[in-house]
Amino acid sequence: MRKTTGLLSVLAVAFAASALASGAVGADKPTLPGTMVWTAYGVGSQGYNESVAIGSALKKNLNVNLRVQPGKNDISRMAPLRDGKVKVSANGVGTYFGQEGVFEFAAPDWGPQPLRIMIMNSGESNIVLGAAADVGIKTMADLKGKRVSWTVGAPALNHNIASALAFAGLTWDDVIKVEVPGFNASWDAIVNGQSDAAFSSTVSGLPKKLEASPRGLYWPPMPHSDKAGWARVKKIAPYTGPHIAYIGAGGISKEKPHEGASYPYPVLTSNADLEDDLVYNLVKAIDLYYDDFKDASPGIGGWAVPKQVFDWAVPYHSAAVKYYKEKGLWTEAHQKHNDALVKRQSVLAAAWKATKAKNIEDADKFAEAWLAARKAALEKAGMDVVF
Repeated sequence: MRKTTGLLSVLAVAFAASALASGAVGADKPTLPGTMVWTAYGVGSQGYNESVAIGSALKKNLNVNLRVQPGKNDISRMAPLRDGKVKVSANGVGTYFGQEGVFEFAAPDWGPQPLRIMIMNSGESNIVLGAAADVGIKTMADLKGKRVSWTVGAPALNHNIASALAFAGLTWDDVIKVEVPGFNASWDAIVNGQSDAAFSSTVSGLPKKLEASPRGLYWPPMPHSDKAGWARVKKIAPYTGPHIAYIGAGGISKEKPHEGASYPYPVLTSNADLEDDLVYNLVKAIDLYYDDFKDASPGIGGWAVPKQVFDWAVPYHSAAVKYYKEKGLWTEAHQKHNDALVKRQSVLAAAWKATKAKNIEDADKFAEAWLAARKAALEKAGMDVVF
C-alpha cells in the first residue's frame, strides 16, 4: 500500500505540473494589483458604465478594487495617463488623436503619444449625432442652422461631429456652435433648451435622459447607400465606418434599427511601456470573467475577445498580442498592420523631437510648425497624413 500511495503521489504531482504547463483553467489565475484606477468619460457615459461593470467582475473574481476616475473631455482623461497617475484609460477615438498629435494634442506639453490598445468594445451600438425631436431634424442636412454642442477640450467629440456634418456636405460653419465644458454638459444643454444636437453612443445614459425629457430624442440616419456622403465622412474620419445598430435609446431595436456609423468604444488604452504582466493579466481577466459583466448594460457585448478588431488605427500592446496569439486569433496580417502602426508612431515621435528642438515659445506658432513637420515626415515615410 505504501508503494501504491507513493506512486499515486508522484502521479498527482506530475498531473499538476502538466496542468500548469498546459494552462488548464484555474491553474494560472490572473494576478492584478489590489487597486487599479482608470479614467473614463463622466458618470452615465458608456465608457464609465462599462468600466464599472468590468470592475465589479474583477472584484468578484479577484478581489480587485477598480476606481473609475471620470473626465469630462479627452484631455482630462489622458493627462493622468501621460503623467503616470493612472495606467489605464477607457478612452474613445481620442486615443487615435493622441497618437497623431493633432488638435489639442498639438500643444507643446502634449505631442504624439506612445499609446497602445489592450482590449476594446468593438461596438454593438452606433456612435453618432443625436438631436432633440422637437426641432424637425429628420436628416443630417436638416442640421443646417441648428445649435450643436461643441465640447471644450474634446477634439474627439468635435471632430466626430464635423465628420457627421460632412455626410450632408456641412461644416461647423453651417451650424450654431454652443460651447459646453464636458460630455455630460453637451447633452444637458439639449435637455435645458440651449442646444439641439450632440454626439454620443446610442446606448449612453445621457441620450436616454433626453428621450425622457419633453424635447424627446431622434437619431438622424446616415444611409449606407449614400456613397458620396460616406466618402466625405471617411476623408475626415478614416477610423469610423457604416454600422447598423439594433440597440439604443430613441426606440432603436431589431425591429427598428438605426443606419449610422460606429467605431470601437471604449478602447482600453495604456502607454507603450506599461508592464507586460499587468497588460497580459488584465486582458486575460476581462476575457475569463466576460460572462460576469456581459449583460450589465446595453452594447457591452463588444468586449468579447472573438469580437476584437485587430486592424484599427492604434497598435496593440505586445503583451496583449501575446494573449491573442495564445487564443489563436492573431494572424500574420494583424502583426504586419500592428508593426506599421508602431513605425508610424516612431516617425511622429522623431518629427516632434525635431520641432521641440526649435524652442518655439509662442503656442500657436509651435502648433503650426509641428503640423507642418508632421505632414512632411509622414509624406516622406509614404504614410497617410489624414489631418
